[in-house]
Amino acid sequence: MGLILGLVAALLLGGGGFYAAYSGLIGGSAADSKASEPAKGGGEGTSAGKNAPSETAFVPLDPIIVSLGNNATSRYLKFGAELEVDPAFKEEVTKLLPRVLDVLNGYLRAVDSRDIENPAAMGRLRAQMLRRIQVVTGTGRVKDLLITEFVLN
Repeated sequence: MGLILGLVAALLLGGGGFYAAYSGLIGGSAADSKASEPAKGGGEGTSAGKNAPSETAFVPLDPIIVSLGNNATSRYLKFGAELEVDPAFKEEVTKLLPRVLDVLNGYLRAVDSRDIENPAAMGRLRAQMLRRIQVVTGTGRVKDLLITEFVLN
């Protein structure tokens, strides 16, 4: 009986912790809270939903074609993506695109072909590439990496 109560308590605490982290009650950064404050204020009656599209800009990346090596079942990877950036940094990020493409090219060539061919690894690959892009462009400039093309041939 004690084991069942302990299991139920652990599940409730785990679920509560997940909800708190997911909803932003805990673990949110100061930048996130500052960015959401103007949207909360009434001002002229604008809502956060109306302002959301104007707070984001996209910078397209040129497609990258990478040879996967002789041991891979697929020979080439064609990769295309867009960077989600803060509009204030769009011009800066655009100027750094050659460096971004260099970093992505190097990373994709170094990744094991089994990881690229595994559909479950897409999230990890995206996170690794985004982190490398953020190092090149500087913190706070690139919000997300949106993969538009990932074709193995």
